[in-house]
Amino acid sequence: MGVNGIPFLKMNGLGNNFVVFDSREPLPVLSREQIAMFARDINFDQMITLEKSPLGVDLFMRINNADGSEVSACGNATRCIGRLLMEENGAENATIQTNAGLLYAYKTEDPQRITVDMGTPKLGWEDIPLSEEFRDTRAIELQIGPIDDPILDSPSVVNMGNPHAIFWVEDVNGYDMGRIGPLLEFHPIFPEKANISIAAITGQNELTLRVWERGVGLTKACGTAACAAGVAAVRKNFKQLPGRKNTIILPGGPLEIEWRQSDEHVLMTGDTEFEFEGVLDPETLSWERIAA
Repeated sequence: MGVNGIPFLKMNGLGNNFVVFDSREPLPVLSREQIAMFARDINFDQMITLEKSPLGVDLFMRINNADGSEVSACGNATRCIGRLLMEENGAENATIQTNAGLLYAYKTEDPQRITVDMGTPKLGWEDIPLSEEFRDTRAIELQIGPIDDPILDSPSVVNMGNPHAIFWVEDVNGYDMGRIGPLLEFHPIFPEKANISIAAITGQNELTLRVWERGVGLTKACGTAACAAGVAAVRKNFKQLPGRKNTIILPGGPLEIEWRQSDEHVLMTGDTEFEFEGVLDPETLSWERIAA
């Protein structure tokens, strides 16, 4: 592979897998089809490209799903890139420009745990967006299965830089998300498709979440889904979830989500991990691991 290879980092946030390319110096551009082929080979949920920020902040973060489609926000990736930047700059915080706006990352006492300010949620039906009007997005008219005995119904919908639908259930393991997820991701009510979650209250100030991520599929963790579920839980006013701070348990581990009352910003805190450095041949899409 040699000198023609593109260096990359493999990282994850609670098992939400990322390949990171640093394009602050120009690099070859991968097509959507090449991204999808590379994702199948190395197994990542999103490809993250670091670019110079047009606004002059630390950097611009471009996000492509495993199918090659571009999305505006990814909470777990923001935590990973925030950690990368803070270690690179010896700083206590980092500002990351995305297509969803500016996001802010902060160190915690544990160097692997990063807090990200994900901004304010969008709650209006036209901002989710939905293809028809619903005045109350805490529960919209949507179901899957028979009318008189639906499998899932009445999700909460929230936009956290991307659209989310959260169905409230008793047991998140009682549903075949591999079958249900694609049906709902592409439902005509979601003109930009949607991330589909099922959520159950499993303790005091604790939710358990499973996520079908648009353009990715089943994922071990989705930061914006956890944020959306945290916001939706507060809006639903569940007795077991007093206050505005909850622990969201995902298959990859826990995230702490706080919907801050003072400014309505959503704060997310969780672990990050560097896995290894690698090199990709952009012509053949072969790659090799070069360092832990």
